[in-house]
Amino acid sequence: MLQPHARAVGAALAATGALILTGLSGSAGATPSAAPSAAETLRTDAAPPALLRALQRDLGLDARQAERRLANEAEAGATAGRLRVALGADFAGAWVGGAESQRLTVATTDAADVRRIEAQGADAAVVRHSLAELEAAKTALDRAAAARPSAAADAPVRYVDVRGNTLTVLAARPSAARSLLAAAGIDGALVHVRASAETPRPLYDLRGGDAYYMNGSGRCSVGFPITRGTQQGFATAGHCGRAGTTTTGYNQVAQGSFQASSFPGRDMAWVATNSNWTATPYVKGAGGQNVLVTGSAQAPVGSSVCRSGSTTGWHCGTIQQLNTSVTYPEGTITGVTRTSVCAEPGDSGGSYISGSQAQGVTSGGSGNCSTGGTTYFQPLNPLLQSYGLTLKTNASGPGDPGDPGDPGDPGEPGGTWAAGTVYQAGATVTYGGATYRCLQTHQAQAGWEPPNTPALWQRA
Repeated sequence: MLQPHARAVGAALAATGALILTGLSGSAGATPSAAPSAAETLRTDAAPPALLRALQRDLGLDARQAERRLANEAEAGATAGRLRVALGADFAGAWVGGAESQRLTVATTDAADVRRIEAQGADAAVVRHSLAELEAAKTALDRAAAARPSAAADAPVRYVDVRGNTLTVLAARPSAARSLLAAAGIDGALVHVRASAETPRPLYDLRGGDAYYMNGSGRCSVGFPITRGTQQGFATAGHCGRAGTTTTGYNQVAQGSFQASSFPGRDMAWVATNSNWTATPYVKGAGGQNVLVTGSAQAPVGSSVCRSGSTTGWHCGTIQQLNTSVTYPEGTITGVTRTSVCAEPGDSGGSYISGSQAQGVTSGGSGNCSTGGTTYFQPLNPLLQSYGLTLKTNASGPGDPGDPGDPGDPGEPGGTWAAGTVYQAGATVTYGGATYRCLQTHQAQAGWEPPNTPALWQRA
C-alpha cells in the first residue's frame, strides 16, 4: 500500500474554527453565521501533531501559534477570493504575513477600493500595476526566454512579485535579463532584476534509496495518491519518468508504470499502480505519521507549506510566489510555485501540503536542508485536470466520484457543478437553480457543493 490506513486527525486543533477571527475579524460578516468557516471547510483540524511540530521547528512558532496560523491562512484565502471577484480589473494580488495572525493584505490599483478591502478585515495596498498587467508581461517574457535558451539559462527564475508589484527576474548575468526584456518589449517600469547565484535543477537521484524507483534504478518520491475511475495510482514529477517507465516501491516490490508525463514545459506525471497498492488519503509526515489530505484548495502567497520527500523527510516553509517560471538545464518550466522549503535530490515528486490541503509535487530547487534553500513545486490542480485524475481524500471512496473526464451523473440538483472537476478561481457554475463563482482554485468533491462551502464559492 502507498501508506497504511491510520487515524490522522490532530485533536489539538478542535477549536481552530473559533480562532479565524484573529487578524481577520472584519471577514466574519461576509458569510451567514450558520455557514461553515473556511477553517471548517478546509479541515485545519486534520493537521496532526507531527505537522504542527514541524511548523514550530521551521517557522519559529509555538504550538498555539501554529494552530492559529493554519486557521487564519484558511480564512485569508477565502477573503482574498471574495475580494478578487469584487475588485475585478483593479485586483493586484494578495498575500499573508506575520508569524501567527497571518494578516491578509490585498492590493488594488484604485484607491477607491480601500474601504471595501478594509471592510473585509484585510489591509489594503494601493499600487501602480494590476495583477493582469504583470502576468501578461510575464507571459511575454516567457516567450522571449523560450526563443533564447542561452539567455534564459543566465536568468533562470521569473515571477510576479505581488508584494513588490513587479515582474521579478533572478539573474546570474543581469545583462541576460535585460536582453530578454528588450526582446519581449516589456516596459522597464514593470520589472525588477535581481542578481542571484541561484541555479535551480531537478531533484532526482540516480544513486538509489527509498520511495519508488524508475526502471529499477533512479529514485523519486510519491506525490499524492489518486484515482482515475477504478484505477489507483499517484501523482509525481514529470522529470522522474516518461510514459512506459516502470516503477517499484520503497520495498522493491513491483508497483506500476508511468501513464503520462510532461517535462520540460510543465513537471507533471502520474503512475498507475497494480492491485497490490492501494491509494489512501495520506501524506507521510515526520516520524512516519500520517497527514490527512482533505482537499486541494490553493493557498495564498505567504502561507505555510510543508513538504514530504524520501531523502530529507518533512520540512516546512512559506509560499513565496505563484506562477513562477524556472529554467533548468533541461529546459524551462512554467506555472510552478516558489517556496522557502528546502529539498535535496531524491525528494522530487514528493508532496507539498498546507494544513490538510494538497498543494503540489516537488519539481526542483537550489541549496539543501543543511544550509537552507529554495524549491519549486508543480501545482497539483493543473496536474489533476490535465490527466483526468481525482485526488484521494478522506471524502473519496473507491472509484468515487469516478473518472472526472466522464461527465456522468454529477449527483447534484440540476446544475453544472460536478465532483471531480478542477475549478479555477473566477469560474462560474450553476447549482440548484443558482449561479456561483469560484473563489479559490480546487478540485470539487462530495460535500463541497457551492451552497455548503462559502470559503470556496460565492453566489453570483
